[in-house]
Amino acid sequence: MPKMTYFKAQQWAFSFSAEHGYLKEDVDFLLLGQLNWTLAQLLSNYQREMPAAAWKKFQTNVKKMCQGYPPQYLLGSTSFYGLKLQVTPATLIPRPDTEELVDFILTDLQAKKDLRVADIGTGTGAIGLALKSNKPSWDVSLTDISEAALAVARNNAHALGLDVELKQGDLLTPLVGRYDVIVSNPPYIPKREADLMDESVKRYEPALALFAAKDGLAIYERLAKEIRLYLQPKARLYLEIGFSQAKQVQALFLQEFPRAQVTVKQDITGHDRMIKVEF
Repeated sequence: MPKMTYFKAQQWAFSFSAEHGYLKEDVDFLLLGQLNWTLAQLLSNYQREMPAAAWKKFQTNVKKMCQGYPPQYLLGSTSFYGLKLQVTPATLIPRPDTEELVDFILTDLQAKKDLRVADIGTGTGAIGLALKSNKPSWDVSLTDISEAALAVARNNAHALGLDVELKQGDLLTPLVGRYDVIVSNPPYIPKREADLMDESVKRYEPALALFAAKDGLAIYERLAKEIRLYLQPKARLYLEIGFSQAKQVQALFLQEFPRAQVTVKQDITGHDRMIKVEF
């Protein structure tokens, strides 16, 4: 029997996955992630024989991916703002949209030191850990209502050697004292839009982190009403929002804080996807 080289394994996966609507990039993400290789390493090892166990695992993962199972969950990790993060079905998969929120904060506050920062609904810890990695002098806390999600964030903080505080509880309730910066990528998808979503997201990612009541605005409404007690003077709040929610979220915060400056920021595709509230 001819040996199964890495090249042949990749070509098989390209052909198999294409029949199910997947791209070559999806295959390479899965293969490189399994091997923990760069593309250059893969290319230099194309003609080497792939160990039988690795080949079997790759076949299984490609077939699962083609059934809709997220490749990040298959690998148990993903990249976010230059960090390798553990992901499990207890957490949302961090996405490039949220990298733009991190970049917005770091650019906006690049000259600030010794800030007290809270990442609310942290999931994998992606936002808070990316901020701490780039701003070691910031005092960063991560909170989540899900103990399972917080365990993933704790593992990520430990693996990255980042000293953050982790607190379990509902929204702002775990916080102690006042903060200079609060950031959140909360659940914001209206339940009526579930039919429009990718089936893989609905089936495998945690609904608690996706959907919100009151047409997707419930968490923003709670933040607007509850955040006052946790704010330092001149504090800032940064939020990811759904692309059609900017005016409604602005109105919620201006109703509670008429003197606040509420700024909408667009993502790289020109959609309203982030909000900054300067209190």
